[in-house]
Amino acid sequence: MNIQQIRNATLVVEYAGKKFLVDPMLAEKGTYPPIGSRIGFPDAIRQDQKNPLVSLPISVDKIINHVDAVIVTHLHIDHFDEAAQKILPKDIKMFVQNEADAQEVKNVGFQNVEVLTEDTVFEGIQLIKTRGEHGRGEILKLTGEVCGVVFKHQNEKRLYIAGDTVWYQGVQEEIDTHQPEVIVVNGGNNQFLEGGPIIMGKEDIYETYKAAPHANIIVSHMEAVNHWTLSREELKSFINEREISSNVLVPDDGESYSF
Repeated sequence: MNIQQIRNATLVVEYAGKKFLVDPMLAEKGTYPPIGSRIGFPDAIRQDQKNPLVSLPISVDKIINHVDAVIVTHLHIDHFDEAAQKILPKDIKMFVQNEADAQEVKNVGFQNVEVLTEDTVFEGIQLIKTRGEHGRGEILKLTGEVCGVVFKHQNEKRLYIAGDTVWYQGVQEEIDTHQPEVIVVNGGNNQFLEGGPIIMGKEDIYETYKAAPHANIIVSHMEAVNHWTLSREELKSFINEREISSNVLVPDDGESYSF
């Protein structure tokens, strides 16, 4: 497999001969208002900066070229934005987490939409919907339902893309059940001025490592939208201190790994 970090949570995953685009946010830098009260959430830091904060590292044409399927873990704008809705071919295979998301994706014109289950199969690749918690406590009423996905194929290592989740018992159980050899976590410790983190921070990533000490862990969703609070530099210092830098990878936008 090959996993390329694009920007924010957007990934290109080449797996068992198929190319998947995960959580596409494809707009140009500064297209959207900051994530905060103007779009239904509490205010966050950098309320004066528009999203995305950074440009795409490669062209949109290169990102979407020969994509076989798109996986959208949930419909927040930083995972499936208006640009992606306009740019992606309307007949492309789309996988979503539930019927409500499927209907919304169909409403913007996509015709080949499927809800992920615990036993979805696409071109011989097993795609298993996994649980997530997009924060803790009251903030969950605003962040809503999310999912992750496990990829399995006889010719590939097991891959777990955890999606927008904090560390909690459900992630432990998914790791115990599927024994992934490669894990992607969203780790910018993104949060608002109230309500606590809504994706993983340093300690959450360390818990993931402890649950899967032999896995390669890739940290995505960093430094691209205004409510991030954990930088790549700070995370790299942390994993060096914990002596786990050979297991935990912190890619720059555009960087790829093969396993």
